[in-house]
Amino acid sequence: MTGLLIGTLVISGTHTALWLPRSLAYRKQIKNGHVEGGAYVRRFRRFHRNLHLMVVSSFLGLALTGMMLKFSYMGWAKLLAHLLGGFEAAGLIHRFCAGLTFAYFGLHVYDLVKQRRASGKSWRQYIAGEDGMVFNGRDWQELTGSLKWFFKRGPRPEFGRWTYWEKFDYFAVFWGVAVIGGTGLLLWFPEIFTRVFPGWAVNVATTIHSDEALLAVSFIFVVHFFNTHFRPERFPMDTVIFTEGVPLEEFERDRPREYRQLVESGELAGMIMPSPLPHEVKFWRRLGFTALSIGLILIGLIVYSMLFAYR
Repeated sequence: MTGLLIGTLVISGTHTALWLPRSLAYRKQIKNGHVEGGAYVRRFRRFHRNLHLMVVSSFLGLALTGMMLKFSYMGWAKLLAHLLGGFEAAGLIHRFCAGLTFAYFGLHVYDLVKQRRASGKSWRQYIAGEDGMVFNGRDWQELTGSLKWFFKRGPRPEFGRWTYWEKFDYFAVFWGVAVIGGTGLLLWFPEIFTRVFPGWAVNVATTIHSDEALLAVSFIFVVHFFNTHFRPERFPMDTVIFTEGVPLEEFERDRPREYRQLVESGELAGMIMPSPLPHEVKFWRRLGFTALSIGLILIGLIVYSMLFAYR
């Protein structure tokens, strides 16, 4: 688990470090990285926005209460526990957020089944096709193309519906729900699970649950935040999941392959939507900044605890 934690953060951190200077240059090239006003292109449905709100709220709740319990000997954890009503109350909040996690995961799988049926495609065509979320050869080409772009050895890849880092983030949630959720259920109901598994499985589940949660928190609050919000052309906040769309000019620039496909198929006109109202954008940005701030503060507390007082 320690190797997985270090390996994931080193690889993703190196990718981020290489990306940052090119992202700064790209922002200068496009001048205004986040275009507002005018026509927008719809990229998500209201269902996706609500689902993401469930993800954000449940993850923040799990991260706060989980890390508070993991570092329960630290002063900040004791203070936070006191504000929440004690460590027992924190455990109840943790379990509630876990239930919310299983709920959004189930809703997403249900929506996948529903959308796949409506598409008339086979599962293989739906998830591994042009707009599918499963990794394919094109993702490898775009990864290698991005590395060349980082080193100024080639042009920026022409991305389509999903990028390789978005797919990685997507499957990180699947991995997290399976590993953290599975071990969490075992710890939640040990009397039931130890009828099948030996008693030492509880100890193993404790280690996996704790370390995998630390990896998830570190990855989301550092790597995912950079990929989505902190890279210069997106800074200070990418609100697409909340506003459900992006400016047409930005869409054409950042997703040229998908833009051409929609134009050639005649589908682009049906995806045009009015720009969101200013007060709506302001609300989503404030909400996003609140979540970002909580995450960054928590990362700071975790790093301090691990460097100076880890047990």
